[in-house]
Amino acid sequence: MQHDVLILDFGSQYTQLIARRVRELNIYCEIHPFNNLPDDISRYKAVILSGSPYSVRGEDAPHPDLSEIKGKVPLLGVCYGAQYLAHFGGGSVEPSETREYGRAKLSYIDGDEPFFKGVSTGSQVWMSHSDTIKKLPDNAVKMASTADVDYAAYRIEGEDTYAIQFHPEVYHSTDGKQILENFLVGIAGISQSWTPDNFVDMTVEALRKQLGNDKVVLALSGGVDSTVAAVLLHRAIGANLHCVFVNNGLLRKNEFDTVLKRYENMNLNVIGVDASDRFLSALAGVSDPEQKRKIIGRTFIEVFDDEAHKIKDVKWLGQGTIYPDVIESISVNGPSATIKSHHNVGGLPDFMKLKVVEPLRMLFKDEVRRVGASMAIDPEQLGRHPFPGPGLAIRILGDITPEKVRILQEVDDIFVSGLKSWGLYDKVWQAGAILLPVNSVGVMGDERTYEKCVALRAVESTDGMTADWVNLPYDFLQKISNDIINRVKGVNRVVYDISSKPPATIEWE
Repeated sequence: MQHDVLILDFGSQYTQLIARRVRELNIYCEIHPFNNLPDDISRYKAVILSGSPYSVRGEDAPHPDLSEIKGKVPLLGVCYGAQYLAHFGGGSVEPSETREYGRAKLSYIDGDEPFFKGVSTGSQVWMSHSDTIKKLPDNAVKMASTADVDYAAYRIEGEDTYAIQFHPEVYHSTDGKQILENFLVGIAGISQSWTPDNFVDMTVEALRKQLGNDKVVLALSGGVDSTVAAVLLHRAIGANLHCVFVNNGLLRKNEFDTVLKRYENMNLNVIGVDASDRFLSALAGVSDPEQKRKIIGRTFIEVFDDEAHKIKDVKWLGQGTIYPDVIESISVNGPSATIKSHHNVGGLPDFMKLKVVEPLRMLFKDEVRRVGASMAIDPEQLGRHPFPGPGLAIRILGDITPEKVRILQEVDDIFVSGLKSWGLYDKVWQAGAILLPVNSVGVMGDERTYEKCVALRAVESTDGMTADWVNLPYDFLQKISNDIINRVKGVNRVVYDISSKPPATIEWE
């Protein structure tokens, strides 16, 4: 594995954005908590200190050990990182006299600095801090200012240490990507070799060494992550990869058959297991969302374990874990409180004595898709919307019955098929229908009805951390609403969810 850039996380909401921008430059990077440094810092060609919600003046402020970093490898401090370098380097950091949050423009730039190559005076940057640097640290030279921030950027003479009080990683900083490239490529001399093709070559080679002739079992979900993980593993070990696709009875309409056929066309060794009755029986009478998730997770593991035992001498479990999951598990403050359990199949119970292999664990979602494209996976498969691990169970509010599943499958199929036929599917990040636990009065013909209400949900997002509802055309919504009410027995009302995340979540449960 490459070891190009180390990002030390101080708890900033923007830390993952730094990593994404670095990866967009085709440069490999890793995020580590400031208090859990890698064993060998010398492997890295540059280090970036993230922002933080803390003040360097606070008693609880993060204090990293930079003895093996500062002055030894190129170092960039961002926001809190810049203030930390100043505060503990002979400078002074004090509360801001004016609010330093939001857009600002660089009113002064030292044009001779390679750090600002290609960046002009007036360039917009994004500020987000309540403290400011009043005095530079020892041996520091000012590189840039804004109208309100005298020391917007500085460097330390005699070493490749740079610091900025703004955030180059957010889109509001118009030349942020250029600044990061100037530091990483121009100053640190890192090659831009982190490409999907290189990742595939390196990963397949590493998997062959790791797995040898061992057998691997992997749960396929029909989604992007597990599919790309399966193709990578198949390239490495061929027929020693055994895939299991479980129908939990909560998939989309006809999903089990169509996805199974697609996998077989990809030459993957796939076993299809229809466990619908087992899942629906386990869920009977259960309404609590968290309880539903736990039942589905437990039942899945039981079904999967039954199938894994049918494969002789299997030693590994393959998983489609991606980098945001890894980051969350080693965050600065430890794993965050569980908002939802069983978002996807997670840890193994003790009785499954299998080692875990995760070929995608260092990739972001968009990178997974690019890797899949480099391996010639069907674009339709790679463009599939995310679908929750518990399936339609968390889109049926209240208890689960076969009839409710049928209704929601029909509604969902009309909605998603409509998005595709109208050319809207690829403009939406995730879409689905929710069956509400309410009946409403309606009129069909001359008769009064008292039937179900469904909500349609379509959002745009990059990674699911934040999301905005999609302004779908009124004539599309009108057509879909009419089709649902006319064709799905049991539904007489359709509403459209126009809530963004935050404060709402993408799923209703």
